[in-house]
Amino acid sequence: MNPIVQKTGLSALGLLVAGSCIAGPALSAQAAPVSSTPVASVHTDKGDKGGKNDRADKNGRANKDGRADKDGRRDKRAERMVGVEYQAQPNFYFCGPAATRIALSAQGKALPQDRVAELLGTTEAGTDSALDITRVLNELTGAGYETTEIRDSVARPDQVDQLRTDLLDALEDGRPVVANIKGTAVDTDGNPHSYEGGHYLTLVGYRDGGDLVRVADPAAPEGEYWMTLEKVANWIAERGYSS
Repeated sequence: MNPIVQKTGLSALGLLVAGSCIAGPALSAQAAPVSSTPVASVHTDKGDKGGKNDRADKNGRANKDGRADKDGRRDKRAERMVGVEYQAQPNFYFCGPAATRIALSAQGKALPQDRVAELLGTTEAGTDSALDITRVLNELTGAGYETTEIRDSVARPDQVDQLRTDLLDALEDGRPVVANIKGTAVDTDGNPHSYEGGHYLTLVGYRDGGDLVRVADPAAPEGEYWMTLEKVANWIAERGYSS
């Protein structure tokens, strides 16, 4: 199979945030739901949001978000899952609409994938960029999604930490994160997931303070799987995510 044509979008900061999707066999859009248990701005190096997840308790330990306490130990107790309605993508280029639709379902906005695709401007060449995902999520939910770019080819430690912060903050507010990824990554069960032409998927939960991330993948036969945060960040490298 030939790779699909890449369409791209140029962000306000000048970094290419490439979209696209996988090339592969069509998947059923009406796959049985796999439930998790329960306008666009662009930035690269965001400061501390100072939200409720960032406040330390009286003993100096960070609450809920798994950051290190005053002794440098990470709290591994924190975990969260956001309930979503999973749907597989119906064809090789609807990963953007499917991943966005999964995120929207967490807030009761379960639109048909065809309608989401129309709003995103998706064609057989895919969905242009994470900027389009952010725009549509905000148009439909008013939730204040932002696009974050990982500029490097391999995510730096600070970019991994930023993804952790953004993911935990978004999920605390009940907002799944939509990631634009490319390449191959291996989940915690040892299964490789390869999308050399680019792909969109949804991050719907975490455990171990964010060290492990629950991925709802509209092209994966198993629907959802766990992957380490670092692998997810490197998957997003040179692209972006909406949180």
